[in-house]
Amino acid sequence: MDFYTILQVLIVSIAATSAMTLFSYAISAAFRELYKEPVLLTFLLTQMKLELSAQTKKTIAWLIHYIIGLLFVVGYHLLWIYNILELSVLNAFLLGAVCGIIGILGWVIMFKIARYKPAIDFKGYYIQLFFAHVVFGLVAAATYYLSITILLLTNTYVII
Repeated sequence: MDFYTILQVLIVSIAATSAMTLFSYAISAAFRELYKEPVLLTFLLTQMKLELSAQTKKTIAWLIHYIIGLLFVVGYHLLWIYNILELSVLNAFLLGAVCGIIGILGWVIMFKIARYKPAIDFKGYYIQLFFAHVVFGLVAAATYYLSITILLLTNTYVII
């Protein structure tokens, strides 16, 4: 990957993860439930009895959240750059849905491993998590498309 591709993937992942997080925070506020992934990750880290300050655990939780978003976007990028999937709204929705299912499975496993049962509505959390990932997929695709347009206009897009 060249510099511009790395920058593109980073920007797309930050935009998509931020949009997903804002969606989760909005749903949390609307339903008065704890559906905030970074907060739940912080609680999981606390359950691991790591000798770290509360602020360090919070920072690590946010980093984990954004790194997972980056990994999803790298996967999307590979699917799009090698023409495995067309860059389209429908495929963005489907990628988000698949990532939503992966996210739900990941959280189920993390809660079981940590033996942590937060006082949340799990069904509601998993439903919002699914739709948060659909938002992620749609924003990732839109930002990716916009970034390609900008790179083409500046003549820095490299076709493999």
